[in-house]
Amino acid sequence: MAQKPALLIIDMQNDFASAHAVLPVAGAQAVITPLTQLLSLFRGKHLPVFHIVRVHEPDGSDVEWFRADLFKDKPFAVRGSHSAAVIDELTPVPGEHLIEKVRMSAFIGTTLDLMLRTLGVNIVVVGGIQTPNCIRTTVFDAMAFNYETILVDDATGAQTKEIHEANVLDMKNIGVKILHAADVGPWLDSR
Repeated sequence: MAQKPALLIIDMQNDFASAHAVLPVAGAQAVITPLTQLLSLFRGKHLPVFHIVRVHEPDGSDVEWFRADLFKDKPFAVRGSHSAAVIDELTPVPGEHLIEKVRMSAFIGTTLDLMLRTLGVNIVVVGGIQTPNCIRTTVFDAMAFNYETILVDDATGAQTKEIHEANVLDMKNIGVKILHAADVGPWLDSR
């Protein structure tokens, strides 16, 4: 079977990753440069790119129960708002896909799996924020859906280096390939 990768960029939105974020994720700023490198690489090779964004209804009716109070105090990622949009540095271009989600995994309640299969994608390359939550759940679901899964270590971030590294080790232990952004180009060329 021919191998076809796609890039999944998770939650790199104004509310989480911009300089004026409502709920800033520690480590988000550090992953912008590696993500722009990956994005350029995938665009240059005309490979599929998916921007996965968390969005919520303005009334918070689709927010997880454990984040309901937080949302009441600081509404975040409200559908249609500038805050929910992808940060300027990674703005999608025509031909790239934007997938909205309301849970941590990019696969839960979305069309991501259907779209990947329709495009003939069987390898996902994952980056974004944050490692123990949306990255990890997306990666585990990708493995469960039988996608070869690549985590780009320096293009993912978490609250602390220790949290990030512990979660990367867990993902590596289930068979996820761990690469650095600089290694993705040579890896793609070897396919």
